[in-house]
Amino acid sequence: MWYAADTAERLRNAASYGFPDAVNSAAPVKFDWDSFKPKRDAYIKRLNGIYDSNLMKEGVEYHVGYARIKDPNTVEVTAQDGTKYDLKTEYIGITTGGRPIIPSDEEVPGASLGVDSDGFFALTSQPKRVAVIGAGYIAVELTGIFNALGSEAHIFTRGETVLRTFDSDIQKTLTAWMEHTGVKVHKSSNIAKLEGEKGGPITVHTKQGETVEVDAVVWAIGRRSNTDDIGLENVPDIKVNKHGDIIVDEWQATPYKSVFALGDVAGKALLTPVAIAAGRRLSNRIFGPEKFKNDKLDYSNIPTVVFAHPTIGTVGLTEAEARAKYGDAVKIYKSSFKALYFSMLEENHKEPSMFKLIVQGPEERVVGIHILGLGSDEIMQGFGVAVKMGARKQDLDDTVAIHPTSAEELVTLR
Repeated sequence: MWYAADTAERLRNAASYGFPDAVNSAAPVKFDWDSFKPKRDAYIKRLNGIYDSNLMKEGVEYHVGYARIKDPNTVEVTAQDGTKYDLKTEYIGITTGGRPIIPSDEEVPGASLGVDSDGFFALTSQPKRVAVIGAGYIAVELTGIFNALGSEAHIFTRGETVLRTFDSDIQKTLTAWMEHTGVKVHKSSNIAKLEGEKGGPITVHTKQGETVEVDAVVWAIGRRSNTDDIGLENVPDIKVNKHGDIIVDEWQATPYKSVFALGDVAGKALLTPVAIAAGRRLSNRIFGPEKFKNDKLDYSNIPTVVFAHPTIGTVGLTEAEARAKYGDAVKIYKSSFKALYFSMLEENHKEPSMFKLIVQGPEERVVGIHILGLGSDEIMQGFGVAVKMGARKQDLDDTVAIHPTSAEELVTLR
């Protein structure tokens, strides 16, 4: 969906690059959601089939059913036909993931009129007007997609900016650009109720007295781990926090030496590649050769990307976190510019780029990189390696720039 939205933006820019007939200004780009959705769904189904096939090829014993823990070495499976059987095992890995949260109708009257992020992918037609409730990366990504594809997009946030856990310069720059591109950002908003009907007009009421009528509402206010009814009462030493996350140590271990938990259900760095990396290291340690006996995932300096418009890449500490940890030993290098791609566009349509480097100590060790702008998603992977290896500002300075690119800004900051 992000690529579809990005394509719409490129089409709108085509005339500035000498393709005046690419988009008829009298008839704005129209996205055919109805025909695109089945194509997208078919692709996802194909991917699911590939994963299933790979399990079979690797000789994985594949059970389809609902699993509950009976004891630290037994899992009870309820098959699709209702029959039950036990699996005895040396180890149990809890990898049940998480699910999006929607308030109950008791908490927010009419909340069930909205859908969650899974419901976004179930939409068969594009809503003309949509409200996204939340300020995290999922809320930002969905709002950006709707807006770029031509929907009237509203986002309701409790604070003054989106992405409140990200670096402050990322928050401010993206929030301002979203507003500039036509997103209606409803700041300091708390939802009082929703009124209307699913599939029809829905009125969003805030506790601040604002009302907005839309055709669809998407809740993107967080996730909860899938730890309900999986038999945790049979392993009572395993504890969960208020979000339902299983509490584990640095080895992904629970108090039972045979039971581990990893991925979103462990509540740390909720990203698919993190779950894969943690799982690989756990399997290496349990089943691999001696050289892997101390293998575990280091959760520091994990690079991540937000597929906003424009994209965001981040790794390491925010400026606030760095100053809290290192105090006056922190130094900031920052550059704000427009990527070369936008040189042919009118000033009003030039996306911002903001690159920020956070260093600490006399060696100027890089402890954080935060970038926003065209290509940030691809740029961040390589610079994530540099931060993981303990790069200093001087190491970046010693690297010859690749010109003309946005990435060169990070090795030419002064």
